[in-house]
Amino acid sequence: MRSLLRPIVVSVLLAWPGSLLQGAGRDPAFLTSARCAECHQDAYDAWTDSHHGWAWRSAEPGNVLADFAGTTFEHRGVESRFTARDGRFVVETEGPDGEPTTYEVHSTVGVEPLQQYLIELDGGRLQALDVVWDTEGERWYHLYPDQEIEGDAGLHWTGPYRNWNARCVSCHVTGFVKNYEPRDNVYQSSWSEMGVGCEACHGPGEAHVAWAAAPVSTTLKPFVGVDDRGLTVSLDGTAERELEVCAGCHSRRESLNADSAPPGEPFADHYRLALLRDGLYHADGQIDDEVYVYGSFLQSKMHSRGVTCGDCHESHSAGLVADLDAVCTQCHNPQGREEFPTLKAASYVSPLHHRHRAGTEATSCVSCHMPEKTFMGVDPRRDHSFRVPRPDLTAKLGVPNACNSCHAGRTVEWAREQVEEWFPQGHHLRPHYGEVLHAARQGLDEDSVRGLMDLSLDEGQPAIVRATAAELLRPVASPEVAGPALTLLRDPSPLVRSTALGLFDPAPQAARAKHAGPLTDDPARSVRIAAAQRILDISTAQLPADDRAIVDAAVGEYKTSLAANADFPEVQLNVSRFAEQMRDPQAARRSLETAIILDPKLSEAWLRLARLEVDAGRLADARRLLERGAAEVPDSGALQQFLGRVLERSGDRSAAAEAFARALRLLPEASELRVEYGSLLTHLGRHAEALETLGGIAEGELTGAEALYLSAFNHARLRDMAQARHYARQLSSHHPGHALNQHLESVLAED
Repeated sequence: MRSLLRPIVVSVLLAWPGSLLQGAGRDPAFLTSARCAECHQDAYDAWTDSHHGWAWRSAEPGNVLADFAGTTFEHRGVESRFTARDGRFVVETEGPDGEPTTYEVHSTVGVEPLQQYLIELDGGRLQALDVVWDTEGERWYHLYPDQEIEGDAGLHWTGPYRNWNARCVSCHVTGFVKNYEPRDNVYQSSWSEMGVGCEACHGPGEAHVAWAAAPVSTTLKPFVGVDDRGLTVSLDGTAERELEVCAGCHSRRESLNADSAPPGEPFADHYRLALLRDGLYHADGQIDDEVYVYGSFLQSKMHSRGVTCGDCHESHSAGLVADLDAVCTQCHNPQGREEFPTLKAASYVSPLHHRHRAGTEATSCVSCHMPEKTFMGVDPRRDHSFRVPRPDLTAKLGVPNACNSCHAGRTVEWAREQVEEWFPQGHHLRPHYGEVLHAARQGLDEDSVRGLMDLSLDEGQPAIVRATAAELLRPVASPEVAGPALTLLRDPSPLVRSTALGLFDPAPQAARAKHAGPLTDDPARSVRIAAAQRILDISTAQLPADDRAIVDAAVGEYKTSLAANADFPEVQLNVSRFAEQMRDPQAARRSLETAIILDPKLSEAWLRLARLEVDAGRLADARRLLERGAAEVPDSGALQQFLGRVLERSGDRSAAAEAFARALRLLPEASELRVEYGSLLTHLGRHAEALETLGGIAEGELTGAEALYLSAFNHARLRDMAQARHYARQLSSHHPGHALNQHLESVLAED
């Protein structure tokens, strides 16, 4: 197994500064930013009033920016009142039981253009109020004005999806330790320093302070993972490593850790990056939802040429290194820049380039190349993929473009023609990966599958694009797809490798073991975990001891990553799947019960818990669970459908019919449900109702053997022999040799 991975391991290790690979010792301790200020006062002063410095602060005068002088805000009939008492800040608002409750504000989040407020509830849970303060407009407003949360405990501000300990804190604090206890559902979270302090980016400072006091190598002997100045994040690291210091927080990702990840370590060791999925990104990769920069930047030519965050943003103030366009023209100018030799030297502020009237906002580089979208109600975020405007893609794919965002009264065709006139040899003539991703989003056919495969194998494309193409291929994973995908398992990008493993999910055990097994020894933890997920159902008993230890270690890392996010209801679903794959139904049951405690509206947890009871032969228990689940999630057709199955299997066909009827009202387009319900009605002798139910199946979908049989059978019982024979012929045509044909012939013969 090791030999297959050795080339990748070597390439990754070479990217690390050698001094960071030194021997054993202990991790240095956090000291807080105040200690750093003793030597680095200028950096400290720039940081203090930065967005990082304001990322999280205690609720005390000077930190609280909102009006707490008895102000009120009403949303959907719920009134919130904000007051200050003896230096404490208090809000009276709706509690988890729907009753007005008074809370003291624990802390503040952010500084502009909005500030949020946290409340500490029982069990150490910090919860984010969804009524927030607009610091520029000086008003209270609701973060989710259109979101229907009435009766949904999970989405209520006191619920698990608004929990600060689980969802947000690690990117707003230094040295965070979650300390979540799943059994009691409580937190004892701790941190070194509120806010994104010096050590959040530079690593714990104890070893560096020791070096500064006596800069000789002997002072660093007690410490592990530091360079020759005692830093855990080497200032001599690669451009990619510098970028990853920022990317850990400035990205839409799933964390593999419970606590703050050590800054400067490889992103793929601690996170799974969200790909260019529908709802997060438009098909061409432009931002759609809040994705926090990194996934956008990875698509850019700037990233591929080695540009990093620090080329544009000042490290300590987090502001720009220059005013607006001057940030861009430090490289994009007639002289060019030696560090980026492929950049065309030219005047980018000339009207020949921007084509707009001088002195207007339209001439600014960001207006065309970094279009913005507003999130959290008042916070405009700019797209960091640095793309050229493509009205032609708007016409083809329906994606936004910078031209029509400004010229809202003009047509897309006008914008397309204008760009073609200005730049007759421009980017609009080039194919774009968005066309392939868009086609795949519409449905996978032979052409779109071929396009995705070609895109995933195109090494000239950004890794996030290639990984997205591989992910979109998963629904049609097959030997024909997996064959070419073997190349992706050896790709330099851990994002591509981990995603490509999903293409082997339907493969037989032997194939999965052969192809996923070696990647349990991958240098990137996210890849090792993805590989372990593919072989959980495969026995390692026959492996050599060394290989078995590698696989067991990767499976252990997967278990650890699940435990790290055990306070996520959705993660408990994954824990239960893991337990089922490990043939531990009791552990699966416990995790599903935990998921329901965390979020009673999680219908999948009710469904899977009931299935465990059915598998164990406890139909009465399954019925009780489904009835409780249906009461919690009354709009779940899936719960009603499964309840109908359990009731029918229990022999209570009348109650089953009622459950199927409720399910059908919630899922009127579900053909499988109509067949199930129609079959039960047939057994109950309610032939007209059965035909009415089956009649709701779309004409083009009425081709299944059971549906055709039931249609013929019920028509026969109602003495409509012409229609009965019509469906009998359909059954014979679509399903020749099916056993139902013979049975139907005997039924028709009787009539």
